[in-house]
Amino acid sequence: MAEKATNGQAENLRVLVADEHEERLKRTAAALIELGHDVVARETDVAQVGKTTRRERPDVAFVELDQSEAHALDLISEIVEESSSPVIVMIDGEDPDFVRQAAERGVFGYVADGDLDELQSSLEIVLRRFREYQNLEGAFGRRALIERGKGILMERHQIDEDRAFEMMRTHARRKGRRIVEVAEAIADGHLLLSPHPPTSGEQP
Repeated sequence: MAEKATNGQAENLRVLVADEHEERLKRTAAALIELGHDVVARETDVAQVGKTTRRERPDVAFVELDQSEAHALDLISEIVEESSSPVIVMIDGEDPDFVRQAAERGVFGYVADGDLDELQSSLEIVLRRFREYQNLEGAFGRRALIERGKGILMERHQIDEDRAFEMMRTHARRKGRRIVEVAEAIADGHLLLSPHPPTSGEQP
């Protein structure tokens, strides 16, 4: 995350925007660019947004609610699962039920009928809240812990980075846990690790 972002200021951020429809996505991206931010990715596809998030590592992500609440919630889930960055949801008007569901998926803030000034203010508030969350939850080293877990799996199973991450994600979903919790357990030697194959001269 950029230095200014970690200080709680919404300036010169790398932003991912996800929406069900291309036209709304373009308008939001244009508004963010006008505010001086760098839109590093634009996604409509739930199946791709997770990979894009992991590749681009944005400072913040925006998800827009259009017609399908399920689609927006799935986008949120994929981004939250793949990123250590905050997510902001954009909605037309007030929708307490959707906001509640989005919060359960990990959204840190929302904008209703927002103009440019409200977008900027929301970014500043969300980044400040996210920094506080990181401090309170000890999540500042989340990415490092996940990388450590992947490295252990890669070495133990002789697999590549993507396969190691997929093992952690699959286990996390099956057990209803966060990926960072699985990574911590791997580091402690409790999950997913098969015994080393016997070396020459050892009994299997």
